[in-house]
Amino acid sequence: MRHLIILIFSALSITLSHSQINELGIYVGGSNLIGDLGATNYISPNAPALGVLYKWNASKRHSWRASVIYSDLKAYDSKSNDPRRQQRDYDFDSNLLELSAGMEFTFMDFDLHTGEKVFTPYLHSGLVTTKFDNFYFPNGRQVAENNTTWAFGIPLTLGIKGSFIEGFVLGLEVGARYTFSDEIDGSLPSKPENQEFRFGNINNTDWYVFSGLTLTYTFGENPCYCVE
Repeated sequence: MRHLIILIFSALSITLSHSQINELGIYVGGSNLIGDLGATNYISPNAPALGVLYKWNASKRHSWRASVIYSDLKAYDSKSNDPRRQQRDYDFDSNLLELSAGMEFTFMDFDLHTGEKVFTPYLHSGLVTTKFDNFYFPNGRQVAENNTTWAFGIPLTLGIKGSFIEGFVLGLEVGARYTFSDEIDGSLPSKPENQEFRFGNINNTDWYVFSGLTLTYTFGENPCYCVE
């Protein structure tokens, strides 16, 4: 029994020592809001989003992932299909900074060192924290409150990725962020003296969506995921 335990731990240590591969790259895409203002289309990027991301591929089926993404964020009631929002005719132009950490799961084995082109769909989730500017709408126009807020949220991402040249991985993904804040769109002012200007459904929090491309460069040990 003792020899079996030693053998198992030896195999695990060898496997893990050969399973470390890193990916470092960029995110380029767009953003759109789903809230109490503007259109309610799920995938409708109308402002740029740029960022950097890092992945540590723990196995052929999952990776730890972290990213920093900065985006402009815009919404227009005039582009909504809701006649009530069209009549209200609010709009805003803001920005946000997102820090994210989580795990990425692939539907198929993703081994970058097979010598062949590989691809797979994937899911990603975890935790995000988002910094955004606070504002409100007196007389129907955006006015800054001159402060910022950090809000937590959960990313729900679906994508597909593949190796196209040696050392590089290209991905296409759409990621919705469910936040625990209703202040991103200005419908719930942060300062007590501005509460009279709140609007919308106070029982629903804000969502925003990133749609874009990832390009990462791989480096680190050959992840053979096996005992040699």
